[in-house]
Amino acid sequence: MSLLIITLPPDAADTAALFDYVLSPDGSTVSSHASVPRALLPASDRRTGEVLAVVPAHLLSWHQVQLPQGSLPRSMLGERGVPRLRAILDGLLEDQLLDDPAQLHLALQPQPDTTGPVWVAACDRAWLKAALSALAAAGHEVSRILPEFTPQSLMNTLYVTGDADAARLSGVLVTSEGKRAGVVNCAWSNASVAMFEAGLAHVVAEPAVAALAEQTLKRPVTLQHRAQRQLQAAQSAWDLAQFDLAHTSRDRRWALLAGGFSSFLKAPSWRPARWALLAVVMGNLIGLNAWALREQSSLTAQRAQVRAVLTDTFPKIPVVVDAPLQMAREVAALQRASGSLAGTDLESMLSSFSAVVPVGYALDAIEYGVAELRLGGPALTPEAQLQVVAGMKAAGLTATLQGEQWLIRAGVMP
Repeated sequence: MSLLIITLPPDAADTAALFDYVLSPDGSTVSSHASVPRALLPASDRRTGEVLAVVPAHLLSWHQVQLPQGSLPRSMLGERGVPRLRAILDGLLEDQLLDDPAQLHLALQPQPDTTGPVWVAACDRAWLKAALSALAAAGHEVSRILPEFTPQSLMNTLYVTGDADAARLSGVLVTSEGKRAGVVNCAWSNASVAMFEAGLAHVVAEPAVAALAEQTLKRPVTLQHRAQRQLQAAQSAWDLAQFDLAHTSRDRRWALLAGGFSSFLKAPSWRPARWALLAVVMGNLIGLNAWALREQSSLTAQRAQVRAVLTDTFPKIPVVVDAPLQMAREVAALQRASGSLAGTDLESMLSSFSAVVPVGYALDAIEYGVAELRLGGPALTPEAQLQVVAGMKAAGLTATLQGEQWLIRAGVMP
């Protein structure tokens, strides 16, 4: 997937503002980069690419808080617990922020938990929304919002950016005791350089300020172009589109998925994949139909065998409707003719019924017809009714409750 990475300038709402952009075909290499007005930004294809917005380091502030237990909702995409979490953050950060928390957009680190301190990024909410609206008006729907630097990327690295006349430092301050005091982005000065000297480990600088960094810090530096830094930001797991911006981010991602599906259906490059998918679907349909026909043939053969047993045993039956039931009735008739009890005789039915009802159950009505018995008695619990139905079925009879009476008939033998 291609990436269009756009860095948001402080005056993003101005039509003359310059946006730094990086175009990457695969998310790991740079194909082009420049600084242009938003009207001249490269066109973005929602079907095959993604637009990422980067918030410059000097427009973000970083804070650490300890979240109380149970404050994190299951999802940051607009569940009912999110407004409550935002209110908790406002209270925790009230003493750390220079501005009113209501005027700031806040974002938690990826996969936050309540077992330790978590990082919170803060920036001007009105500026961020205006910048995103300006990009949307130019046809660029942002799917993720990224910080230029994350606290994790600054732990052991000092970044020197800008040019010789306006250099900036980004890093983590380290106290004389070796403790990390916080993330700082500030203008270059002797005082600011001195702040970072205690924990200086690795220095990365843009080419325009590399000589200044080496001369002042008295150590070699690693060169990194601005475009490479923007690409590095795109590989971060952070996404500042949270709280009131989470719905927009989710909708854009759904639009990206829909665009990708549309591309799969229509793009010529996907034609071989579409044919392969069609072949797989057709193969499965043919296989399922063949299996269904085989099962139907097997079932038909079994039914024919049952009918053959019935007609061979009782040739006088002219029409076979329900072979198992008709077999049971004929066997019962033979039993009655020979003087032995059949399963549908009164005595057999009563014996089977008394074996499955609760002990002490007393009948108050008995009505017997041809292979049919109606019994009346006290109402049974639902569990007892299920027990009666199952027990009578095991005895080859069917028992149904009609009103306050049980209707017992010959059924299919198990």
